[in-house]
Amino acid sequence: MRFEKWQGLGNDYIIVEASALPGTLSVEAVALLCDRHLGIGGDGVLLRDVPSGAVPGAVARMRIFNPDGSEPEMCGNGIRMFAKYLRRTGVVEADAFVVETLAGPIGPRLLPDGRVRVDMGTARFQGDSIAGDLVGEAQEVVARELEVRGERYTYTFVDVGNPHCVIAVDDVVDLPLEQVGPLIERLPLFPNRVNVEFVRKEDDGSITMRVWERGVGETLACGTGATAVGAAAVRLGLARSPVRIHLLGGDLDIDVAEDWRVVMTGPAEEAFSGWLSTEMLHKLGWKES
Repeated sequence: MRFEKWQGLGNDYIIVEASALPGTLSVEAVALLCDRHLGIGGDGVLLRDVPSGAVPGAVARMRIFNPDGSEPEMCGNGIRMFAKYLRRTGVVEADAFVVETLAGPIGPRLLPDGRVRVDMGTARFQGDSIAGDLVGEAQEVVARELEVRGERYTYTFVDVGNPHCVIAVDDVVDLPLEQVGPLIERLPLFPNRVNVEFVRKEDDGSITMRVWERGVGETLACGTGATAVGAAAVRLGLARSPVRIHLLGGDLDIDVAEDWRVVMTGPAEEAFSGWLSTEMLHKLGWKES
């Protein structure tokens, strides 16, 4: 089975074709493929599949699998990689097109400088991924409080196709993200679990963030996370659009419109490609095609 390895600001994914899979992409298979010692290594797997027909005009369907086997709705870094992969493999020739995801239609545009600009849809400050009985039905969840490990945090919930909990702090460097992140991710407040972003406003109006990704852990970058942070920063008055977001792996630019439609711009690069060995296929429980 052939694969390609791509990265966007250090957030790395394995891209494979659904038609080339010699077996089921099980939870165990995804975990082994993503293992940085025993497999290819990555923050997840992107699967190119044929459109289901649910999104008119979609050129492809992107499915995303986290190392724990869970399937998130969207991946902001992933869609940039996926878009450039579609162009490089000849699936599309146009600069702009539509991709089907679990979050609905997503419209990437390839820019002359090699970056990808993506219409991420409308940011919402409420949704089905936050427990309505705990925050109040049909209410926006902005600057609310939650408590973990005896610490109280002020958070804003943002849904950009997948759920995010954005928390402003004074120090993102010494924050115990590995301890706090998984606890917030699994709070009853978030029935579908949640991505957690801790952010700090900088003097130049930009935002620095660290992210704990649902089903992954801390990553160098998260495109949907940066999108949610940009929307939350504008909503809370921490920044003005466009917002430059500093992640551990680099910067993303987020444009936030008055109606909360959000556009993300950033890089994506192919790292390498290859074929799985016979031994790896057997470990995955697959047969050679």
